[in-house]
Amino acid sequence: MNNKVLRLGFIAAALMNIGGVLTFSRFFTNSVINDFDPVVMSNFGLLMILVWGLAYLGASFVNSNIKWLAAAFALEKLVYVIAWLVWFSANDISSVYEQDLFAGFFYSIYGLNDFIFMLFFTWVFIHQNKKE
Repeated sequence: MNNKVLRLGFIAAALMNIGGVLTFSRFFTNSVINDFDPVVMSNFGLLMILVWGLAYLGASFVNSNIKWLAAAFALEKLVYVIAWLVWFSANDISSVYEQDLFAGFFYSIYGLNDFIFMLFFTWVFIHQNKKE
């Protein structure tokens, strides 16, 4: 695996987490996100998404085998994908858009974003596993 591709993938994941949360939550002032999922998307939950972003950024600078770290990241993303699917099955996205465009867009894309990066982290794990 090309180390540059690996590094850029981890940086992209970091930017999506950090930039996405700060943008769509308007630096934690958009309470509509919190209101529609007060457990997963509380301000504490959003802060933890930022922390995961920092972990991805840190991982982008690791030059040794990171297969188990990638596996942990893939599992973390799977949890968010499942949470998103459960949320979507019980909520009407148009209600979110009616209250706030940013919150509506956030809820529309966060699970898809997490799914894409779950696949990336899984790919890293599998590829790193083949190197041994």
